[in-house]
Amino acid sequence: MARQADAFIALPGGYGTLEELLEVITWAQLGIHSKPVGLLNVEGYYNSLLSFIDKAVDEGFVSPTARRIIVSAPTAKQLVMELEEYIPESDEVTAKLIWDQVERINYVPEPEVPT
Repeated sequence: MARQADAFIALPGGYGTLEELLEVITWAQLGIHSKPVGLLNVEGYYNSLLSFIDKAVDEGFVSPTARRIIVSAPTAKQLVMELEEYIPESDEVTAKLIWDQVERINYVPEPEVPT
């Protein structure tokens, strides 16, 4: 499903949403995809997360380029407009992977069953 997506959008949610969100952000940072990651920031729901990420940029833990992977807006209409205008960037020092490589990395062979 991720391969066919044009973008990734997170609505307000809990731990599962946060885990999936950070995963697709990491994929973009690693160069696995160049799709925008959008946050539907209804009533400022994601403000604290965005502040945390901005602090990580200020402290040098996240590059400014990686910060720009995330697009946010308070309404669905505004978010779609932001996503349509997204232009991917990449850090020169970040390793680039492709989907097939990732699938091989995550491949776990079935254990052989003795007969």
